[in-house]
Amino acid sequence: MSLTKLPETEYSGPFANYVQEAGEINLIEELEISLHAFIKFVQNIPLDKFDYRYAEGKWTIKDIIQHLIDSERIFAYRALRFSRNDKTPLPGFEENDYVDNTNANGRSIQDLLTELSAVRHSTLLFYKSLSEEQLQRIGIASTHQLSVRALGFVIIGHQKHHQKVFEDRYL
Repeated sequence: MSLTKLPETEYSGPFANYVQEAGEINLIEELEISLHAFIKFVQNIPLDKFDYRYAEGKWTIKDIIQHLIDSERIFAYRALRFSRNDKTPLPGFEENDYVDNTNANGRSIQDLLTELSAVRHSTLLFYKSLSEEQLQRIGIASTHQLSVRALGFVIIGHQKHHQKVFEDRYL
């Protein structure tokens, strides 16, 4: 499944930016490849940067990695619900509240990357299990229509977005 086969009717609102950020990819392959590239990227960040904030009130790199973990869990949960034809509209979540209620900065970077890897492995296995029909099912999340496969692109694009933030503001 590549982006050229994902009609714009399958995503909208703030999710469109993440889908576009994912780029021209094969969904299943990129779920795996992007994780390995991200881990390698993070492992090359100087140790003194993991707890750095570029401005007062901004997240640390550890906070952002925890945010990626939490967000992927939420996006995959939404995809699960939609793939099972659950038509219940799902609410959004307040990312700042989530980050404020973690212990990301008390954890090692290796623990965070190990958890991210485990979550992604689960996401990857889930997406591999879906039929084409299930991938195309659409639900409502945060008041916006999204297909199951669009949520996979959102996961990848969201990660790529934050990697660019690391490059631009932290390194």
